[in-house]
Amino acid sequence: MHDLVIRAANLVDGTGAPARTADIAIDGDRITEVGRITGEAQRTLDADGLLVTPGFVDIHTHYDAQVTWDPQLSPSAGHGVTTAIFGNCGVGFAPCAPDRHRFLIELMEGVEDIPGSAMEAGLRWDWETFPEYLDALDRGNFALDVGAHIAHGAVRAYAMGERGARNEAATPEDIERMAEIVREAVAAGAVGFSTSRTRVHRARNGEPVPGTFAAEDELFGIGRAMASLDKGVFEVAQEGAVGEDLDSEGAVQRELDWMRRLSAETGRPVSFAVIQNASEPERWREQLDVAAKATAEGANLVCQVSGRPPGVLIGLQGVYHPFARCKSYVAIEALPLAERVAQLRDPALKARLLNEAAADESPMMGFFRDFAGLFPVGNPPCYEPRAEDSVAGRAKAASRQPMDVLYDLLLEDGGEALLLRPSGNYVDNSIEAIREMLDHPRAVLSLADGGAHCGMIADASAPTFMLSYWVRDRSRGERLQLERVIQHMTSDTARVYQLRDRGVIAAGLKADLNLIDHENLSLIAPEMRFDLPGGGRRLFQAAKGYRATIVSGVVTQEHDAPTGELPGRLIRSA
Repeated sequence: MHDLVIRAANLVDGTGAPARTADIAIDGDRITEVGRITGEAQRTLDADGLLVTPGFVDIHTHYDAQVTWDPQLSPSAGHGVTTAIFGNCGVGFAPCAPDRHRFLIELMEGVEDIPGSAMEAGLRWDWETFPEYLDALDRGNFALDVGAHIAHGAVRAYAMGERGARNEAATPEDIERMAEIVREAVAAGAVGFSTSRTRVHRARNGEPVPGTFAAEDELFGIGRAMASLDKGVFEVAQEGAVGEDLDSEGAVQRELDWMRRLSAETGRPVSFAVIQNASEPERWREQLDVAAKATAEGANLVCQVSGRPPGVLIGLQGVYHPFARCKSYVAIEALPLAERVAQLRDPALKARLLNEAAADESPMMGFFRDFAGLFPVGNPPCYEPRAEDSVAGRAKAASRQPMDVLYDLLLEDGGEALLLRPSGNYVDNSIEAIREMLDHPRAVLSLADGGAHCGMIADASAPTFMLSYWVRDRSRGERLQLERVIQHMTSDTARVYQLRDRGVIAAGLKADLNLIDHENLSLIAPEMRFDLPGGGRRLFQAAKGYRATIVSGVVTQEHDAPTGELPGRLIRSA
């Protein structure tokens, strides 16, 4: 008598092998049989007509704070994710001295746009060291498994105090202290170490993340600490990662060079972001090719690639919109949304706001004036829009001024409408570069940023987008093969972190699976919710079509809703 049997599945097992029909038996937290199963079961799930996959392994999230108050880890749990790795980009909450809590909260708030008030209300702080943080997580029960990097920003502030927080150069003694903290963390179960070197990442007060300007002796000292244990991933938000213009300084080449040498010396994987940007639309090819060459020569460089265009969502409830700095808008911004929208519909107020916006010469307004790069998200949402769908295209078709059109678009859906401003992987109104990136042997699907960028990005839904748009719906170019997409989200990502017990549906492995109505799988348009601690806001994007998600043999989601079961646990480094 098996605990659970899934019958007549259209099985895509995570290895890249062709889909096949099979039954799956589960006992306890393990898969025990795959094939034709005649035995009885305590519970049977009929998967006839359903796609059955391994649970998705998301290696780039920022649930460091949310994990302490939200055992569901939404929205990722609703998109088939059964393992989430956080502590990316050099920001996290351990180690932390008792008098430095606010510093790390404001660092996370500035870099990842998570409301500081929510973190103040939600974090319990029943730890100081990183091993104590892991122990706190180990006491929790979650809807999915979680793993954590130790973050450079926290390490520097803890080891060096104010000098570390201010990005002063580390002394040999400082480096040895940081190396020992990282060694202790990885020995205790940290899945790796993360650092940020992009100048876009800044704390709430505008200061760069501690570690942004770290010299090679500091980076290599920490890398050698990991090498001494022969485990852990070195994750980097590198200089130039998000397309900031640093060509004259040779930043891209410098970063690739030290990452290559660090990986070759330490034997540790070095993982970094690769994003196409419009100013240098072919740069990503060089990064991937360098990673391939370095790996062939003994290093291990892993290129994190996003499955859709990273971009900012613009709306009246979000962080940014083109009228937010206007005097006449500031006067009404505290009103409830419905009252605000009612006033914004007044032609006289609209005229004043259009005039005030026209006089704004700030860099942010320049961002909004790229009307050809602004698109209504729509419902169902569109992430590969056409030129004629842009604000500029709509304005031209209607013989109107673009800012006038943008104003009216923001008022749609009772003021809840959102517009997308793609900031990467979108050139010439196409996301074709993503398809080519994912075909590269050094690329791994990543950068969904679950838990982060609460007021302007909602990309944790990327797994659903991959299966619906890339596999089934894309009509503007070549699609991606179903089996390969599943492999990207399961065994490929699990392999980066040496999670050998998951990512494939096979006897003896962990029973993490998804049952998906692939034909009807769909994304819901993003919406603003105010459900963080203290009423904090976050953009939330749900899905339809997940018939069931199973973690450690337990059904955690059924018919697109949580069951309340919490079998997820902390995973410690391999």
